Amino acid sequence: MSEQSLSADVASSGDSASASNTWWGAPGGGREVLSVAAPLVISSLSWSIMTFVDRMFLNHWSGAAMAAAFVGGVVWWAIVSLPMGICAYTGTFVAQYHGSGHAERIGPAVWQGTWIALLTSPIVLVTIPFGPALLQLNPDEAEYFRILCWSAPAMLAGQSLASFYSGRGKTLVVMVVDAAYAILNAFLAWWWIFGLTLEIGGEAVQVFPAWGIAGAGWATTVSICLKAVTYLALFVAPWNRLKFGAWAWSFDAALVRRMLYFGVPSGVQMMLDILGFTVFIRIVGLLGEVEKEATSMTFSVGSLAFMPVLGIGLATSILVGQHLGENRDKAAARATWTSLQIAWVYMGLVSLVLIGAPQWMLSGFFAGEAVEGDPAIRAAVAATAVVLLRFVAAYNFVDAMAIIFVSALKGAGDTRFILIVSLLMATLLGGLTWAVVEVFHAGLYGSWAVVSAWIASLGVIFLLRFLNGAWRSMRVIEASLIKHDDAPVV
Repeated sequence: MSEQSLSADVASSGDSASASNTWWGAPGGGREVLSVAAPLVISSLSWSIMTFVDRMFLNHWSGAAMAAAFVGGVVWWAIVSLPMGICAYTGTFVAQYHGSGHAERIGPAVWQGTWIALLTSPIVLVTIPFGPALLQLNPDEAEYFRILCWSAPAMLAGQSLASFYSGRGKTLVVMVVDAAYAILNAFLAWWWIFGLTLEIGGEAVQVFPAWGIAGAGWATTVSICLKAVTYLALFVAPWNRLKFGAWAWSFDAALVRRMLYFGVPSGVQMMLDILGFTVFIRIVGLLGEVEKEATSMTFSVGSLAFMPVLGIGLATSILVGQHLGENRDKAAARATWTSLQIAWVYMGLVSLVLIGAPQWMLSGFFAGEAVEGDPAIRAAVAATAVVLLRFVAAYNFVDAMAIIFVSALKGAGDTRFILIVSLLMATLLGGLTWAVVEVFHAGLYGSWAVVSAWIASLGVIFLLRFLNGAWRSMRVIEASLIKHDDAPVV
């Protein structure tokens, strides 16, 4: 990529009289990115809040239950991430069809994503009877894992159906639906973990029994299922049928093959990243309960903190897809750089809080009294988590780079490269963590130094790939549907 081309992308010159107006008002500028990203930030937070609330409530049940929910949830996510990545890629097809002006192709694409969701659900469901034994989960981890597995068909289908709105940039709908069910999950988790007791006639009557970790799992599963039903009802509404073909539910083998061609590498990449973290967590867990609980707690806080950047990344993928559908790669590049700038501002604020007020970030885990737990151990967990949060603050900026640039590459269709990088890097993370713990005996902080360097490497690799510019000529939709330079852009 030439120096002049890179300068044009970063500065976004030529579309407006001033640089500030260009940054805000041009296609791919701040106004467009924020209008798409802001609702997706809240939407992304909603999923993280669901699992974060589960763990926070469970920490008041017991620290061991909180750690078990974290491990069980991560293992479940590692398994569901492959079909989830495939289904999530429906959004790229929707975005490029939308950008090319072929709205009639959007409904069929969403339906094919839904078919893929239902056909790939057995990948998760088949692990219910024997998965915990093969994965060596303890009883609490296994129970939470099994319950979450039942949500897989609804979660995958919901992801494809939500792409009907997110891929077209109608992200406010996604925000409202996701936030509503995150709130529902919080209420259900509280009632089902601790039970519900009411005073009736002067006597305490237990209306609902305390289910502990099982209550947390069922609260999340029920919320996910109801959310999927909501997205389906919105998608097939009469006003979407004529323009978008929302009733065109028949199986389209050619389109499914195309979606799998681009989506499977994306799903494998997601799975490999999660598996790498899963192996990391399991190896760190061998160091002791304090290290295990502190790591679980830190990743829970960290995931909640960086979830907004995932929302910005999703917006990046959508806008890159839309602008490439319009055949405007410069606008796509501008959207990527604008997204990175916004993500860095946010991550800077997060890092300041993580360094300056880590106890505040951890306060939800330690407010009140837990049902069980040694105070000395809980104090050690809190002190260790404070140190680990500094690692999170240190890698926040490169983590944002990795998220934004990999999202841009996915929006273009560069999923093969992403797959190769993820395969190599996930293997490297597991191997280096094992060596640090078992060979060099560098302990917890040595392990966290490894994962920090791993994230930094991903950020640099995907930045270099983006600067290479190969993505500019990539498309996932049929070539005949792409707008040409002489076509009007709306």
